[in-house]
Amino acid sequence: MRSVALAILCALALGATTSAGAAQESADATNYPSRAIRMIVPFPPGGPTDTVARIVGQKMSEHWHEPVVIENRGGGNTAIGAALVAKSPPDGYTLLVAMDVTMVMNPLVMKNLPYEPLRDLAPVTLLNKSISLITTRIDGPKTIADLIAMAKAHPNTLNMAAGTITSRLGALAFAKAAGIDVALVPFKGSAEITQGLLTGTVDFAFDGISNALPLIRAGKFRALAKYSDRPLPILPEVPSLSVAADLPDLGESSTWIALVAPAATPKPAIDKLAREVGRIFAEPALEARLRDAGLFAVSSTPEQLESLIRSDSARWKTLISTGIADKILN
Repeated sequence: MRSVALAILCALALGATTSAGAAQESADATNYPSRAIRMIVPFPPGGPTDTVARIVGQKMSEHWHEPVVIENRGGGNTAIGAALVAKSPPDGYTLLVAMDVTMVMNPLVMKNLPYEPLRDLAPVTLLNKSISLITTRIDGPKTIADLIAMAKAHPNTLNMAAGTITSRLGALAFAKAAGIDVALVPFKGSAEITQGLLTGTVDFAFDGISNALPLIRAGKFRALAKYSDRPLPILPEVPSLSVAADLPDLGESSTWIALVAPAATPKPAIDKLAREVGRIFAEPALEARLRDAGLFAVSSTPEQLESLIRSDSARWKTLISTGIADKILN
């Protein structure tokens, strides 16, 4: 009887502890945030990831009446910032503005990575899903067909720029499908790519829209194609690569930006963050502001973001296994 009584008391105590823990987690989420949130951007200031973070952070601060501090921790192909957040307390007060390269590409191409995406980081929500452009200077080729013809007429003389590993793989896939011999020039970010194209360091570039858009509008750059079949209302005259070139279907080469937190961050806090981003992006004026800057606001549930990470990982792993990435990995 004593054993039975002891077992009952232990079960009651465990239940009380579990209930108290659940109640505390719920209370924490109700009061969250109650102090400043630190948002780590794993790039220098000025690029699209930094821009999205600052716009979202400002709105969060206005809605929640708590500071949202943007901290730039570039380097290591976003791994430095990711490792910092992965080791931070899982309380919702340190967040990472990650990219597809952070959550998908780094584990596939980097050795001794100081974090493991879905083990150390919890998906929160998408923030942006861009469309990559193939861009030249205004005095360059007028169409993708012209670009391919020029590259074939002058093999090993043209340079192409790309930033993230995702963009570099897309560029290499295009060159292989087009049968052209061109040199890939890797850059750290969009600002450097734009400068390289302006100064003639490179002849054409694979990059997102935001940095090139002002120069396209100013008549200094020409967008030859979008590396996607998705609509692009901001540049409706730019054809899809699949339409502009007689090439095998290359799929989409695009980058995305997302919000993630340290693993074990309470689910109610994660859900509250995801709902807040959805609320922010539902504001027509803010959505238009981002769109006009070449940034496409996209939110998601944590589960949808995790599914995207897993599906992109499978897709790029298959492509890398063909050897196409050897040029940038060796």
